[in-house]
Amino acid sequence: MQRNKKIFLVLFVIFMLIMFWIGYDISQRTTFPGSKGNLEQRIGDDLDKDEK
Repeated sequence: MQRNKKIFLVLFVIFMLIMFWIGYDISQRTTFPGSKGNLEQRIGDDLDKDEK
């Protein structure tokens, strides 16, 4: 029974490391929504740039 606990613990640690890595990777690829300007204003600015 002790061997099964060790195998489970190793698999759990590997699983948690993969989950933390995925979370870190996603957080680096996205920005916090509050750090961006007003959405309507950004859309209007983009349209103005395309027209010029």
